[in-house]
Amino acid sequence: MTTQWANELWNNIVDKVGLTSTTIGAGFPYISYKGRYEHEKVDWWTNGFWPGLLWLVYRETRNESLKEIASDIETKMDAVLLDFYPLHHDVGFMWSLSSVAQFKLLGSELSKRRAMTAASHLLGRYNAKGQFIRAWNQPERVGWAIIDCMMNLPLLYWASEESNDPRFRHAAILHADTTLREFLRPDGSTHHIVCFDPETGERIEAHGGQGYSPDSAWSRGTAWSLYGMALSARYTGEVRYIDAAKRAAHFFLANLPEDGLPPWDFRAPWDEDMAMDSSAAACAASGMLELSLLVPKEESELYRSRAEKLVRKLNERYTAWNDPNEEAILRMGTANCPRNTHVNVPLIYGDYFFAEAVCKLRGMQDTFW
Repeated sequence: MTTQWANELWNNIVDKVGLTSTTIGAGFPYISYKGRYEHEKVDWWTNGFWPGLLWLVYRETRNESLKEIASDIETKMDAVLLDFYPLHHDVGFMWSLSSVAQFKLLGSELSKRRAMTAASHLLGRYNAKGQFIRAWNQPERVGWAIIDCMMNLPLLYWASEESNDPRFRHAAILHADTTLREFLRPDGSTHHIVCFDPETGERIEAHGGQGYSPDSAWSRGTAWSLYGMALSARYTGEVRYIDAAKRAAHFFLANLPEDGLPPWDFRAPWDEDMAMDSSAAACAASGMLELSLLVPKEESELYRSRAEKLVRKLNERYTAWNDPNEEAILRMGTANCPRNTHVNVPLIYGDYFFAEAVCKLRGMQDTFW
């Protein structure tokens, strides 16, 4: 029953991406307003999600036009690699879902070289004293680390495997351990930002960042933690990362409203105009499906069934299949509520994680991460 339902949902995704690929093209979609994705600069952190979505569909359909669009996007991003200065901690988001994806699917040596270049930059951001990967580029943030970076670590694990060089993996593990120690709370919630002294590595304080407060629970941050820890467990086999992913998963599920759509922060005061975040739900669902591959069968069924329930809820209430005037797949995402930036709108990464979760429900076990 699940497979049949997921296949029908996948067909909707294939049709939608086939249609919107002709309007979005080799661009950099981020936020959909009035039915059309607005495009960002070539160095924007979300620029891997559209090619990642194209590669997901290409993987199943071998639609050559999607391959060409994804390849063109990847070529455009070369300008960022050559410039160097705009590069940041999110190179994993950008080149795992574009270059690593193409290399895994087609064996492109050029794509491999791009991804290795990005991985080398990410390794260069590692602070040995604090054992963390630095976030952002502003001078005042030289000692900052963020929970999002857990999703960038797979680029380092992959680079270690491809180069047979353990340096990349060592840095990824040390950052994951710092995250486990300094970000993830006993109840499974997480800080968004933790600041360290860049000279000594000493922890200074936590910041609320995109969450409601330093002690709150930004829902997408919980999803980053859940999925990122599961991916670290996939690459290392370390039980501590499995346990961390489970803790984050149970916190997410325990705080989820009945309709399946999380608020932007689980601990923010509730109001009738609450900012919600479908992207957090989609990411958490894909993360739980990843986690289901790493645990015994009885636990696996729990995480798989809860992920399926999330995807079903999102499909029933927040997809835009029947709206020909909407390029996005998934409505009601929130990028940054504290800044009142892009609230309750479609987000390209919500689309990607939703499609990825559906692929996993259909039996996909390999990954672009």
